[in-house]
Amino acid sequence: MERIGRKMMVLVMLIISTPTMLWAQDVQTKEQKDANYVKMITDRAAKIVATLGLTNADASIRVRDIISQQYSDLNQIHEAKNLKLKVAKEIAKDDKVKSEADIKQAEAEANVAMDKLHGEYLKKLSKELSASQVEMVKDGMTYKVLPITYKGYQEMLPNLTNEQKTQILAYLTEAREHAMDAESSEKKHAWFGKYKGRINNYLSAAGIDMKKAGLEWEQRIAAAKASKQN
Repeated sequence: MERIGRKMMVLVMLIISTPTMLWAQDVQTKEQKDANYVKMITDRAAKIVATLGLTNADASIRVRDIISQQYSDLNQIHEAKNLKLKVAKEIAKDDKVKSEADIKQAEAEANVAMDKLHGEYLKKLSKELSASQVEMVKDGMTYKVLPITYKGYQEMLPNLTNEQKTQILAYLTEAREHAMDAESSEKKHAWFGKYKGRINNYLSAAGIDMKKAGLEWEQRIAAAKASKQN
């Protein structure tokens, strides 16, 4: 009987302690997740800073922290927006009109918050960096899509006028400003995709056959590769 009583006591204690143990595991998981996120954005910011040529260690740390904080602040805005969007979409079955209104409001609020944060962020960077270094930070946050794409257009269309080059660069620069605030790699590239569509329309309107130009460029690239191999 005594042995049975002890077994029952152990069982009761396990039942009582299990929720606490599971809660502790959840907390640790969240804390670890947060720590991993902080490390990720800090490492990402450090890689960008490494390209800037800063010689002052304290300045490097300050800039790294400004960039990583920007990633964190943007993440908070996107998470809050996504939560509101989720709630709004759930009520679509019962009230489609309200759902659509709530979605528009959530997106508008996020855009306002991001625009404000964007301006404040650039001011902070400008206090620490030169204009060209700020440009490098922007490119670092957007996978250098702007310079790569701009170079690609010039190689594909070697006869572009200065006016056309200026307009292409203006479109890509505007795309980069949006892409800096996007919440994922896919959405960053989507901004550039949107503006490349505008560039192609602009060039097509100027009488340039973009499809033909693209094919000719591919042929030139293939020919250059072949000549290197021979």
